[in-house]
Amino acid sequence: MEKNVAYTALFAALIAALGLVPKISLSFGVPISAQSLGIMLCGTILGARRGGQAVLLFLLLVALGMPLLSGGNGGLGSFMSASGGFLIGWPFAAFVTGFIVEKWRKGSLTLVASVASIIGGIGVLYAFGIVGMSIVLKKSLLESAALVLVFIPGDIIKAVIAGFLTASVAKARPASVLSRSSKNMA
Repeated sequence: MEKNVAYTALFAALIAALGLVPKISLSFGVPISAQSLGIMLCGTILGARRGGQAVLLFLLLVALGMPLLSGGNGGLGSFMSASGGFLIGWPFAAFVTGFIVEKWRKGSLTLVASVASIIGGIGVLYAFGIVGMSIVLKKSLLESAALVLVFIPGDIIKAVIAGFLTASVAKARPASVLSRSSKNMA
């Protein structure tokens, strides 16, 4: 139990720390930041349930007003902004990413974690983000989807980085990759 709490807090802090990497602001209000890499790592390393919990803890702190988002933003208003759909999608993205890594046991962990990050950390996340942008910006889903095309190259790079980092952690400290834990801690 204490180990789960520690990992949840550690990965919530990792997402916050990745918010310190300077963001690149785009004209339509959704920044390019490193925090989505943290979302991917929550899933690939912690697994579905614990990864989702770490992201929910982070979002709770943001909702309470802590300036943990890229650029030092926080508060409930963040969820009503053009990037609000992405924020709401973060726990789902981490969960799906972790679920894939937990279930797909064959093959290279680097490949599995990278593909899981692309499906969960990009595909699922973009689905939420596009809907959120469509609502806030009053654009069609197609127009909103066109706006997020600029994110794809960087997010694919982050997914590959998540794959390599997950495999590196598994090699150095196999018990730390809870998504692959044989006893899958409760």
